[in-house]
Amino acid sequence: MRGGDFFVGNRLARKFLAYMAFRVYNMVDTRSLRRRFTVGREFELKFSATPQQQAALASRFGEFSVIAMETTYYDTRERALSDRRITLRRRLENGHSVCTLKTSTDGIGRGEWEVEREEISQAIDTLCKLSQWDGLPELLASGVEPVCGACFTRQAKTLVLEGCTVELALDSGILLGGGKQIPLCEVEVELKSGSEEAAVDFAKALSREFCMKQEKKSKFRRALALARGE
Repeated sequence: MRGGDFFVGNRLARKFLAYMAFRVYNMVDTRSLRRRFTVGREFELKFSATPQQQAALASRFGEFSVIAMETTYYDTRERALSDRRITLRRRLENGHSVCTLKTSTDGIGRGEWEVEREEISQAIDTLCKLSQWDGLPELLASGVEPVCGACFTRQAKTLVLEGCTVELALDSGILLGGGKQIPLCEVEVELKSGSEEAAVDFAKALSREFCMKQEKKSKFRRALALARGE
């Protein structure tokens, strides 16, 4: 099954994609396209936000790159991945396809591996090898299917701080699942290099200054809950 099939058959998603394409047509910074082959660990904090809070952050930190994101999340028919808190996704970033596997760990961080592939089926073998997750190839042997998704615009900026470098991302759009949608408006602080403690201190100071509450559920978990009718 093609990675974008979740969106091809989803009327709400098609409408939002048309709106988002219009919104970013003259705003996209092509330098923001990330050609990645990432192995390792993701460390980030998320915060629920309002459009007003995002605007204040954008004003505070200056020019951001703008990226149109279209995400499809996958699972087995038996939901073996979500039951084990594993995330498998294909994301188009300004039309560029990146496939990602995330695994749960203790604390804030997660395992994360990414490869550039046009289809999720082309990425699974490589992602399994990179993650070295015992039993994962067997879990995926029967194939995967799209279960939910997200469409959003990301404003992203790299900040070099004392003790660390982070990416500050302002995400605005929708989460999709079960033929329904809910709004998405959040702020992410993702560690790129340096001290995790310094990144946490910066993120918490930012949340206090702009009165934002931490969002503990990932986009996938919220979209999956929508698909399940929870």
